Amino acid sequence: MCHHIKPKSVGTYLSGICNQLEPYFPRIREFRNSALVSRTLAGCLRLRGSPTNRKHALTLEDIDVILIALASSSGHDDLLFIAQLLTGFFALHRLGEMTYPDQVDLRDPRKIVRRISVHVSPDAYQYFLPSHKADKLFEGNIVIVPRNASRRDPWLAFTSYLHSRDHLFPFSTALWLRANGTIPSRSWFITRLRRFFDASIAGQSLRAGGATSLASNGVAPSIIQGIGRWTSESFRVYIRKNPVLLQALLFARSSRAESTYIHD
Repeated sequence: MCHHIKPKSVGTYLSGICNQLEPYFPRIREFRNSALVSRTLAGCLRLRGSPTNRKHALTLEDIDVILIALASSSGHDDLLFIAQLLTGFFALHRLGEMTYPDQVDLRDPRKIVRRISVHVSPDAYQYFLPSHKADKLFEGNIVIVPRNASRRDPWLAFTSYLHSRDHLFPFSTALWLRANGTIPSRSWFITRLRRFFDASIAGQSLRAGGATSLASNGVAPSIIQGIGRWTSESFRVYIRKNPVLLQALLFARSSRAESTYIHD
């Protein structure tokens, strides 16, 4: 009857059961946390556990593939896709923060980024993110995306999209809008992503790729955590590089910098 339940999900099921039965059995959480139950769950994970299946992190080279393919396109939806791709990567966005859920009854207009909150300066652009997964108090956050000098500059992509969006929909509320005037859905974005990559690259890949890129460039973990709006150490699972390889990469860059300084 319950053979389809993964061992990793059993703890979640038990928490839900405890929540429902606690009014009638006040000590149920004590029993749930007992040594017998805890060790049984641990043993179950050892015997029947399955490996975690995480999506691959998007790389800068992956982004180049998309930018080269769409370089000659001036279509609004292509501008939207590129702007969301680069914004999501460099601002460490969850895809759900830039798109609507596919399930209509889960869509909440209060969570959309509004055009009126956008401010563009010569060096960066910013907007107000009204809500996100880790925002328990619904306070929102100001997201700032700095300009960079590479061909992957999110500022150029965003301002190009914004010009097209304001021309087509000058009186609409939402920041992110498709050519037909609707807010892009998760499946819309994923469908476009599938034109370039297989299922190993998905919505989570933007956030993971951005975090990995920052770590590879020596950005402190606390800064990565702040940029990604994580409230716990869980952000570390998004850094998809072996720590040994990451350390070697940073050491090599440091050595090159020192040798250049000495040579000069």
